[in-house]
Amino acid sequence: MPWFVNGEQVDDSAVREEAQMMRPRYLESVTDLDPVDAEMQLREWARENVIERMLLRQTALADTEPVPPNQQESELEFRIQRILERKRANIKPPAEKEVAAFYKANRESFVTPELIRAKHVVRNVDESTDSETAEAAIRQAEQELSAGAPFEEVADRFSDCPGNGGDLGWFPKGEMVDEFEKAICELPVGSTTGIFRSIFGFHIARVYGRKPAGLRPIADVRDHIVHAITEQKAQKCLEDYLDELRAKADIRQSKGAP
Repeated sequence: MPWFVNGEQVDDSAVREEAQMMRPRYLESVTDLDPVDAEMQLREWARENVIERMLLRQTALADTEPVPPNQQESELEFRIQRILERKRANIKPPAEKEVAAFYKANRESFVTPELIRAKHVVRNVDESTDSETAEAAIRQAEQELSAGAPFEEVADRFSDCPGNGGDLGWFPKGEMVDEFEKAICELPVGSTTGIFRSIFGFHIARVYGRKPAGLRPIADVRDHIVHAITEQKAQKCLEDYLDELRAKADIRQSKGAP
């Protein structure tokens, strides 16, 4: 039997479309459910989402406040957003105690790995360049460095990734391919590797800086925390508002329109 929301029938095709959109993420979270039960639950959740949108739409259509002329082409969407923004406007900024509690409860999220800054010269081995040619080129670069040429200049002249002096910027330890990590892992700042081979080809690298792993100070992540708490409150505000609309609505399953 079809469902009705304040006398308006729930569109079954809208429920199917919602279920289809939800399915990939939903199935990842319900691996312990029987497939038949999982499909029934998915359809129920999809129907609930459609009903919530219907409630918002019905509320927006009942709003008699005028819509600005430049918003009339998307009047319904504007009315819905205006309702939600008004609800959100009542959200108070988090107090410092809330910020501190969030920081304490989510400390792992604010731990940064060791960061390394390095520059490199690379000669790729691929379909257009064989190993001997690439190795000969990287050895020329090594000779230039041994003669005292600036690393950045050598990188721009000899690397297959020229520009910016071969700078890779700051990156977390463990992000690069194994051969690169092994070559620089214990290298002191300011030191240069010898030639080493990776899946990409031949490299020479120099370490320019290291930042140890550690917990970021609360001052550095305060804006992020304030945003996260505000979004949590906004979601709770929306859920409470939808619950309020549901409590007032006539939602029923019936053979015909109530």
